Amino acid sequence: MALLDQWRDVAYDESANKGDLQRFWGDYFKKEQAVYKELLADPDTEVKGTVKELADKFGITVMEMTGFLDGIQESLVAPNPIEEMEEDTEVSLKFDKELLYKNMVAADAEWLYGLEEWKEIFDEDKLKALYKEQKSSQTVVNAPKIYPNDPCPCGSGKKYKKCCGKNK
Repeated sequence: MALLDQWRDVAYDESANKGDLQRFWGDYFKKEQAVYKELLADPDTEVKGTVKELADKFGITVMEMTGFLDGIQESLVAPNPIEEMEEDTEVSLKFDKELLYKNMVAADAEWLYGLEEWKEIFDEDKLKALYKEQKSSQTVVNAPKIYPNDPCPCGSGKKYKKCCGKNK
């Protein structure tokens, strides 16, 4: 069984005790935060190695490294082969800084996008702009409703019900 499947079996186990799962995720999020702090301290240096080497480098288990790789996957410059990844698979943690920040915002991971290290990468205005850009991209804007007696949006000057809305 590939590492990613093993990670998902543990991390998303619906039969697990809810308290145990909450403790599992709480512990994982602290470790994830520590890895991100280290990566963001030198964001332009590509960190790479086998899954096992990176787990050892950051002081986490191979399973936790697998979860980390799953989480950062969409923010990487070049994706890793996480679906069939094993301990000896070579992976890279080279990430797109703006995309990573936006993905953290999209995941509502305040403990990650709120890290002090981001202030060394982007100024306050840039962080606000990236945050706003990500949040507004998730907002659905519905077109205004056209009522039968409204002027037709085609510009004919007729009422909607007598023009484009005639056959509706």
